[in-house]
Amino acid sequence: MVTLGIESSCDDCAAAIVQEGKHILSHVIHSQFDTHHPYGGVVPELASRNHLEKIIPVIEKAMNDARLGWNDLEGIAVTYGPGLIGSLLVGLSAAKALSFSLDIPFCGINHLEGHLLAIQLENPTLAFPFIGLIVSGGHTSLYQVEGFGNYRLLGQTRDDAAGEAFDKVAKLLHLGYPGGITVDRLAKEGDPQFFDFPRAMTTSTSLDFSFSGLKTAVRYFVERKGEAFSKAHLSDLLASFQEAVVDCLLIKLSQAAEMTKIKTIVICGGVAANKRLRLRTAEMVKEKGLEIHFPSPYLCTDNAAMIASVGYHYLRQGRSSPLTLNAEANLIL
Repeated sequence: MVTLGIESSCDDCAAAIVQEGKHILSHVIHSQFDTHHPYGGVVPELASRNHLEKIIPVIEKAMNDARLGWNDLEGIAVTYGPGLIGSLLVGLSAAKALSFSLDIPFCGINHLEGHLLAIQLENPTLAFPFIGLIVSGGHTSLYQVEGFGNYRLLGQTRDDAAGEAFDKVAKLLHLGYPGGITVDRLAKEGDPQFFDFPRAMTTSTSLDFSFSGLKTAVRYFVERKGEAFSKAHLSDLLASFQEAVVDCLLIKLSQAAEMTKIKTIVICGGVAANKRLRLRTAEMVKEKGLEIHFPSPYLCTDNAAMIASVGYHYLRQGRSSPLTLNAEANLIL
């Protein structure tokens, strides 16, 4: 089965062609970095307008890169939530139009499910169950993944997502958008123990997260010390902030592994590309005898290959979506 995947949940417009749910024939992403950079974050109206301009060229490029014709497609998978409602509607409308005109089924996919199962594009034999940590700009959630379509939410952020905290701290320090990549790069030169920032909820038995207080602590620190001091110690400041985020993630991961007795961990989502998180996680799993899996960085960020892969499984089971399917900004998994 050859499946077209479409992803437009936020500010990346993506399309991919995947065969048998695991062989990526093409993978195209149009980034809106230049559009949102001047504002220090994603502007929803601008994002949806940009998707309108780029969705068809991106899909056509994916088809051309895969060297396929429209009649070679057997199904379409598209993100229908969660995300920005205007952005979601663009991708969903394109999928419906193609499905109707080509007379092939389409399937609406939960964006979070795409992230959780993205690892199977590179490791299709990975055995269930595993603990899945989705950590991105919009989500920080822990799941117990028992099998395809069988997920149990263990914990989630009560306020800001980890990636959102990265972006807001970067904006506070005038580092531009997106902030996660810049923080990761600059923090590499700093001392992660230089400043002591709070680790919220790490003494609680709950598997929930909280990053709003950490973000506020950085803001108060900058206000108290002054911008000159913060600029002079920028790498140390960012390294200390980043270490606090990583500590919070790993403490909850460790608790989840102990609670569930599951030894396999998958970390996915945009923040999963963070080098410090990968290094510290490798140290943790070696110490505790766990097994860790990260998707490649290009499969951590929003992409259509993961959507096509999940869609393949549903379509193979004969499950599809009606043309009345609507986008859901707050869709849960």
